[in-house]
Amino acid sequence: AACEPPGRSRSSSPPVEHRIMSALSNTARVSRLYRNSLKTVLSWCVHRNIFYSERDRIRKEFAQHAGLTNPGMVEKTIAAGEAKLESYAHPDPYIMPASYGGSKFARNPPVDARMQVAVDFGRDDYAVPGRSCALKKPSWFGIF
Repeated sequence: AACEPPGRSRSSSPPVEHRIMSALSNTARVSRLYRNSLKTVLSWCVHRNIFYSERDRIRKEFAQHAGLTNPGMVEKTIAAGEAKLESYAHPDPYIMPASYGGSKFARNPPVDARMQVAVDFGRDDYAVPGRSCALKKPSWFGIF
């Protein structure tokens, strides 16, 4: 397929997310599996038209197993899906810039040391009436 990741070997211990997902209900596990599958495909597929075809393929896979009622078979299918998802993990996944871990997350660069705050802005000698340096009114000021 267009988005096939290269084969990679993983360590034998299950990741933290897998351990958390195994403690959830089957509905929650399937929902998270589907959502994480779409996010993983987004990391591999750069163009939207490729992503849409992969999304449809994944949706068909989930719909194919929607009618399972045997608890053992359901557990086995979900575990196989989680293992498949882990094998497709991207080494450098795409992160939205404003999301946690993104390039714009909590961006607040430090202020330049040369920057100064003008505390008396607008109260300089030439702008305050009654001071010796105050600007004189123009000769035409009272005509209108």
